[in-house]
Amino acid sequence: MRVATWNVNSVRTRVGRIVDWLVREDVDVLGMQEIKCKPEQFPFEAFEAAGYQVEAHGLNQWNGVAFASRLPLEDVTRDFPGQPGFLKGHEGPDLPVEARAMGVTVDGVRLWSLYVPNGRELGDPHYTYKLDWLGQLADRTSEWLRAEPDTPLALMGDWNVAPLDSDVWDVAVFEGHTHVSEPER
Repeated sequence: MRVATWNVNSVRTRVGRIVDWLVREDVDVLGMQEIKCKPEQFPFEAFEAAGYQVEAHGLNQWNGVAFASRLPLEDVTRDFPGQPGFLKGHEGPDLPVEARAMGVTVDGVRLWSLYVPNGRELGDPHYTYKLDWLGQLADRTSEWLRAEPDTPLALMGDWNVAPLDSDVWDVAVFEGHTHVSEPER
């Protein structure tokens, strides 16, 4: 099974490019991030014409994740348990959960398409949200691995983190910014 991930940055704008690439590269399953549309706006027809089934999770013109697969998509899950929400200028446990995570099982492999919050700037509430989001994801992943240690699991997508200095062109330029801070890494 050939699995890929792509931050498509607007599936409606790039649908032709995405589908052409899927077919040319013989990809079986694609996890997409930043689809920037609601499911009813998703260009399903183009994917279906190429032989792909699609599951999409989007709430508006921001965020959004999806899967396109030539193989059956099973156990579709939108959001992960405990996924924190965010609303600029608000705090608390009942904030809206953004469309940033979707899990599916394909041919016995559990896949997650993840669009990790950017964090914006160190000290910004969105950075705190990002760290909480990553912490909750780490906790859920540990639980999944304990509960089903023999199930293959792939967490893929746009992490908005540069784990190594070599992941950016000049780490000095990023010093004091998100993506390279120690808590994110």
